[in-house]
Amino acid sequence: MKKIILVFTFLLLLVGCSLSNSPTSKVEDLLSKYQTLDRDIKKGIDDVVSEETLTGTQAERYRDLIEKQYKNLSYEVKDERYDGNSATITVEIEVLDYKKAINEVSSSYHQKDNYTVEDYNNAKLSALEQVKEQVLYTIDFEVNKDSNGNWHLASLSNETIKKILGMY
Repeated sequence: MKKIILVFTFLLLLVGCSLSNSPTSKVEDLLSKYQTLDRDIKKGIDDVVSEETLTGTQAERYRDLIEKQYKNLSYEVKDERYDGNSATITVEIEVLDYKKAINEVSSSYHQKDNYTVEDYNNAKLSALEQVKEQVLYTIDFEVNKDSNGNWHLASLSNETIKKILGMY
């Protein structure tokens, strides 16, 4: 999970270089990068997948699942609150409910003692591939203005990253 946080912190720095300069546009730019699987997002996905203990086939399945999640992400800006050089942009996102599937697999394997990591990973991936149910999350994105008048997203919290992944 720490690796995911580092990757997404890097992506935030890249979003800060966008031509639009409003707090809402910074949030929309970030979420658009997820939806379009921009090259920075694809690089981040590759980094995350490469850090997992997966077979080649499992890694491809995992990559496909993350990409599916991001492509299907939908959002709506619900509120903008300004306080001087900072703003909070409240967004409601809808993503596939991967957390529920992972919890069900974990529960079913909790009592087992005779399985391999490969078996367990295959079960998780199969469950994730079947997910159709979506979940709504509300996220408050913090955006700050620098001394040059440019707005920049603050680092995403673990909670926000998990929500975007459908794992909260």
